[in-house]
Order: sequence, then structure tokens, then C-alpha cells
Amino acid sequence: MMDILFVLLRASRNVNCKGLAMFAPPVYISNRTRSARVATIFLDRDGVINENRSDYVKNWQEFRFLPGSREAIARLTQAGYRIIVCTNQAGVARGSIPASTVEDIHQRMADEIARAGGCIEKVYYCPHAKDAHCSCRKPMPGMVLRARDELGLDLSDAVFVGDSISDVRAGLAAGIHSVLVLTGLGVEQLRDHYHEANGPFLVTMNLKHAVESILQGLHVSESSQTAFKYSYASLFERAKYTDALGAVASL
Repeated sequence: MMDILFVLLRASRNVNCKGLAMFAPPVYISNRTRSARVATIFLDRDGVINENRSDYVKNWQEFRFLPGSREAIARLTQAGYRIIVCTNQAGVARGSIPASTVEDIHQRMADEIARAGGCIEKVYYCPHAKDAHCSCRKPMPGMVLRARDELGLDLSDAVFVGDSISDVRAGLAAGIHSVLVLTGLGVEQLRDHYHEANGPFLVTMNLKHAVESILQGLHVSESSQTAFKYSYASLFERAKYTDALGAVASL
């Protein structure tokens, strides 16, 4: 049985934020020409691909891949998916890390993923602080929509995978499926902020399990007009994930 959990919840409130159209220049990783009909997977960075740090990942030496993340991305690549990374990097605005260093980290990250057989086509990042009210910082969908416009993406089968409800909201606001992983900030985000989501989303243990679900055919649909409780027993049937169990037990 897949270690997945379907969260079919109607949001208690929606995103209502007007912002300026401010974006960091995207980091171009791959120049491969791809068909717009190929499904696209959008990935958050910290907490999905690599370990989170409370003080930001400030250089390549502080970047640590999460176990299995490179292999999971390689599986998506081998299955023909286009892979785009969309990440908030407010450390740039706060002066904790130069934009040039962020871009160097992204290039090195993509190189390591390529060595594992994966391909990151492009990386978009928002360098702004929350109070900038920009249109690119998640939960706003600006980075996804910019990628759509610049790369000619067909978003009808696209999926956003992240470890925060902001990622979930960004994906749903762009009109695509969203997946929350329980790595990174995922456990506390599910526990404390699931009600802030603006639509139904899928919860999986990590990126590896998210990819398994995507490859088997991701189907997330809202079957009720009102929010309802859900069963999470199957999520922990094989995995000893006690922190996550405690996180969802109170929902």
C-alpha cells in the first residue's frame, strides 16, 4: 500500500494579496527543448530537496541533500517530466546571502542531481522579504505562472511539491495539484496550518513517496462541499514516523 494520505479540505480562507511583479532572474540549468505537452513538476527546495536551516543555507558547504531526493528527481526525469524548482530565498533581502551565492548553490545542486540521472530545467527564486508584498513569494503563484509563460508549459497535469502550506497554496492558486511532504517543515505545517490551504492536496512522507504517487497517477479531488476529517492510518502502516503521527492526531 502506498504511504500516502489524501487531504480533502475546503479552505477556511483564501489568499487575498496584491503584490508587485518582482522576480529574481531565473537560473537556467538545462537548454533541452521539451514539448509543452509534457507534464511539469514544480519542487520547493529547502525541506524537499535539501535539509532546512533556520538561518538559511548560506553556501554550498551548508547544503545537504535529503536522503533519496536526488534519486527521486532522477525517476521523474527518466519518466519524461519537466522539473522546475521554485523557492523563497528571503535571506537575500535580509542580507544573509548574496544573490550570486544563491545562484551558485542552485547550479551546484543541479550538477549533483544531473550526476544522479536527474535534470532540473530551471530554478526560480524569490529574493524578497515577506513584507515586500511581491507577486513571486509563495503563497503567491508568481513563479509558477512565470515559468508557464516563459517555457510554454501546459499546466493541466502539473504538480507542486513542497513542505509548507505556502507551497500548497501557491500550487493551488496557479490551478495545479499540490503535494505536501512531511520532511522539512511538513509535520508542523500540517499540524498547525492545514486549514489555511485553499483547496484539496495530497500528503506524502517525502519526495520519494510523492514521486511514486505521481508516477502511479495523481488523483486529488474534492468529494464534499465541507471540510471533513480523514484517516491517516495507512500513512504510518509501514513507516515509523512518530513525529508525524503526533502532528496529525489532533486534526
